[in-house]
Amino acid sequence: MTELKFYTYPSCTSCRKTKKWLMANQIDFEERHLFRQTPTVEELIFLLSLTTEGLDEILATRSQSFKELNLDIEDLPLSQVVELIVKNPKLLRRPILTDGKQLVVGYQPEHLGTFCRKRKLFPAV
Repeated sequence: MTELKFYTYPSCTSCRKTKKWLMANQIDFEERHLFRQTPTVEELIFLLSLTTEGLDEILATRSQSFKELNLDIEDLPLSQVVELIVKNPKLLRRPILTDGKQLVVGYQPEHLGTFCRKRKLFPAV
């Protein structure tokens, strides 16, 4: 069975809902606290490679942390944006769930169900 990596922050409501959904459906996952185990540059680049919308999919552009940067992200090279995220993981949307082939960002039960069924991650009955 493929292990899922679950990037989370415990006080995040969407993270708690996603974790509850995974546990209720008996899905195994490796939990990573985004602020204690910040993704490395390599991990972030890998996560970006799995997105369909690039930075827009994983960057929390409506967050206070992002707004305080007062930057036009479009003007920065990707390497600089990734370094910013490593230094300030609050810039990431959460939770992020991946099996190494695809990812789900945010609490989206309909996507979680499809994601897990496609990968046969539900326990055998």
